Amino acid sequence: MTSQHQGPDTGGRVWLITGASSGFGRTLTEAALAAGDTVVAAARRPESLGELAAAHPERLVPLAVDLSDTARAGEVVAEVVDRFGRIDVLVNNAGRGLIGAVEETSDAELRSLMELHFFAPAALTRAALPHMRARKSGAVVQMSSMGGRLASSGVGAYCATKFALEGLTEALAAEVAGFGIKALIVEPGSFRTGFAGGNALQLTEALPAYEDVVGPVRNGLPDSDGLQPGDPVKAAAAILTALDAENTPLRLILGNDAVDFIAAHAEAAREEARTWEPVSRGTDFAPTPTPTQ
Repeated sequence: MTSQHQGPDTGGRVWLITGASSGFGRTLTEAALAAGDTVVAAARRPESLGELAAAHPERLVPLAVDLSDTARAGEVVAEVVDRFGRIDVLVNNAGRGLIGAVEETSDAELRSLMELHFFAPAALTRAALPHMRARKSGAVVQMSSMGGRLASSGVGAYCATKFALEGLTEALAAEVAGFGIKALIVEPGSFRTGFAGGNALQLTEALPAYEDVVGPVRNGLPDSDGLQPGDPVKAAAAILTALDAENTPLRLILGNDAVDFIAAHAEAAREEARTWEPVSRGTDFAPTPTPTQ
């Protein structure tokens, strides 16, 4: 995807990025601006983008958005299209972490996280697609996680929401390829984004029974803030490289830890499938005998 799609007043691409005030959203916003593009930066606290907006008054538009209100998705997309004539790249980035065992996670906590990580991206994607189809061009970027490919103790709810988003997007990619639209799932490992710091992580009410299994995650993940190996600036550059590639991947893994964990998980899944293959293949109806003449 190149920067050749230009509207009446704006050169370069037009991006709509959610969760743009911090983390990957902020870094992607800065990378897009550096590339000469225009960004509508959706955030709960758009005032935090004031300095960046002042430096790019014509190309950065902060927009206050509460993604828990999925009915607002159509209005947000309409605002972008009315102002710039199109959306070239939609980045569904807004998110948060939740730590807790499955039994510890309440229905309200799980539903709230699913609203943010699944239903909000789905609504924005649906709203943007008609405009992209009309132009026969565009890209939808879903910021997932290595937790969208594998799950571990203490983060089951978080991973479940990312699993759901990845499943939806895998189908989406096949559905919209013929319209010239790309779908990219980004699966980062541990990056220094503030995801785990500043009380950003939500914690479920702890049950003593899970202290040995989930306790290390409750303590270890916040302690990792600022020490993660991943560089968000390099991640943003990798995402732009993937979007500009002739053959954009469906999934872009970011970080050595993510590559290692996902590769090991895939191999374990293959080995389990091989081990249980006789049982798996033994569950079809027996072939119907061919009548003899």
